[in-house]
Amino acid sequence: MKSYIPFRIPRRNWSFLVHKKTVVISLILFLVCLAAAIVSTGLGDMYISPLEVIRSLFGRGAEEHMMVVQKLRVPRILVALLVGGSLAASGAILQGMIRNPLASPDMIGVTGGASVAAVTFLTFWTGQASIRWLPVAAMAGAVVVSSILYILAWKKGVTPIRLILIGIGMSALTSAATTMMILFSPKNDAGQAYLWLTGSVYASNWENVLAILPWSLVLIPLAFVMARHINIGQLGDDIAASAGSAVEANRLLLLLISVALAGAAVSVAGGIGFIGLIAPHMARKLVGSSFGSVLPVSVLLGAVIVLLADLAGRTLFLPLDVPVGVFTSAVGAPFFIYLLYTKRNSA
Repeated sequence: MKSYIPFRIPRRNWSFLVHKKTVVISLILFLVCLAAAIVSTGLGDMYISPLEVIRSLFGRGAEEHMMVVQKLRVPRILVALLVGGSLAASGAILQGMIRNPLASPDMIGVTGGASVAAVTFLTFWTGQASIRWLPVAAMAGAVVVSSILYILAWKKGVTPIRLILIGIGMSALTSAATTMMILFSPKNDAGQAYLWLTGSVYASNWENVLAILPWSLVLIPLAFVMARHINIGQLGDDIAASAGSAVEANRLLLLLISVALAGAAVSVAGGIGFIGLIAPHMARKLVGSSFGSVLPVSVLLGAVIVLLADLAGRTLFLPLDVPVGVFTSAVGAPFFIYLLYTKRNSA
């Protein structure tokens, strides 16, 4: 027990233990995240030193620096951090709930549902409705596809294997529907749709930050509260039920949390892929399989990955601004092949 740090919330009568290794690694990743954010804020067409970035954040820098930092770069960096953390948390929840290391929002159709809705909006309604309704359409698409997924997977309850198999089918179906929508769309709208599908935090503003921030602040801590249910669920539905866990109710709640996190992230930044797959695996390598340890480390890793991918896309190919999704896919696709290869060898 000396390896664990106890946390208690007297008013709610909650208590839990966190391994010291998890606290140390989380603190290190937080500092890496903070340092990367400060450095990233200063890099671009106009270089701003880290010290000047800090001054500008507190309103004490040069006027032109404050304008660039506060209005252009900080919102983009915050969106990258929040999107990465939300996607990583969504993937960690799905992998723990379904008990499948290959589960992620893009694999079971959640991202695909948001993509279909977004491309449909760009194809048919850009002239009739404001582009500000695009995130709403994407979130609605994710919710609709997830609801269909849950209904189809229900058969006297929802088993993880049925959920993942039907999810893969839904993912293929939404991918085909998205392609069809792009074929029917005008050239200008098709280009915008392709950019959105790739995933980008380009031109993010404070409105985008406020759109995703409440979802992350509420749902990630809620997922942490549900950690014990995911841990006991790893032992199987029968053992979890005999231990007093409401298996189906908890599974539904966890699925809703995962869908909402992924939907909020995709609605703001588009179809950034593989974060929900990569980050939880990296977290388990660092802190083990306990969900209470995996979740915070996954969130921080996802935030760092998206932030660094955006930094690379923004600075390596100037004056071009390469979408974040290009870099995450370049890393995620080989990682996915590696996972399949190791899983086959261990079978």
